Amino acid sequence: MRISVILCTYNRCQSLAKALASLAASTLPLAVESEVLVVDNNSRDRTRRVVDDFCQRYPGRFRYLFEPKQGKSHALNAGIRAAGGDVLAFTDDDVTVDPSWLQNLTVCLHSDDWAGAGGRIRPAQHFKPPRWLSLEERYALGPLALFDLGANPGELSEAPFGANMAFRRCMFERYGGFRTDLGPRPGSEIRSEDSEFGNRLLSAGEKLRYEPLAIVRHEIPDCRLQKKYFLAWWFDKARADIRAFGTPDSTRRQIRGIPVVLFRRLAVWTLRWLVAVKPSRRFSCKVNVWSVAGRIRELYRQPTETPRAD
Repeated sequence: MRISVILCTYNRCQSLAKALASLAASTLPLAVESEVLVVDNNSRDRTRRVVDDFCQRYPGRFRYLFEPKQGKSHALNAGIRAAGGDVLAFTDDDVTVDPSWLQNLTVCLHSDDWAGAGGRIRPAQHFKPPRWLSLEERYALGPLALFDLGANPGELSEAPFGANMAFRRCMFERYGGFRTDLGPRPGSEIRSEDSEFGNRLLSAGEKLRYEPLAIVRHEIPDCRLQKKYFLAWWFDKARADIRAFGTPDSTRRQIRGIPVVLFRRLAVWTLRWLVAVKPSRRFSCKVNVWSVAGRIRELYRQPTETPRAD
């Protein structure tokens, strides 16, 4: 069995060095071969030098690939085409992985029973959520790319997050790659390229497994612990979901292609936001206002580009 770890990066040479150092410390059974393929998506910093250093220190374990077409999905798809593994694992340039991460994440993919797997994405140990953030909601920490379904392994009913997931290569051959109208790129934070692919597999009846012992840790910069970051993230996430999955209200009465029910929800959440007293409740309502507004914005925009999965 051969595993390829695909890591896409853009102008994050400092955090990239930490991520690669953690991957270099990964432990695998002797019978398993592995490589780390770093896809540089037009970085202008010291990214190439950082990767070259690891290629020299660990011959055969690290490879560098340059993808000139801007956008994370283009970089991901380039990595898939260039990877040599029959299992493809994915992580990001701003996380560190536990030494047993890769083994725990991919152990179930030795057989045909599972199409893919996802693990835990946890914050660094010093992380403390701000007081205005309610942790009662399931995806309250979604903007921080944290994913934790508890300590028990089992079958996933939802897509894993892109910083900690793996799939058998044949899944990409069967269902295509990541959609290039999704995924962040300079000037756009439209995401959901990872969740769209995972949901594509689930909708086709493929099985994904949750592996809680496959752990990566996400260092969260202060700039992300800001209300404006959360609001912008949820606005763009709502837009991405419309692109990826359409709108569940499409059969209802519409105004210029926008279901009337969305305008009602916008009014309700705005009122709740204005009258809420508790800071966390007030911000939660405001998030819903931005999320509904993102849906309306994307539906009004009516993108002309055809969804693509390279």
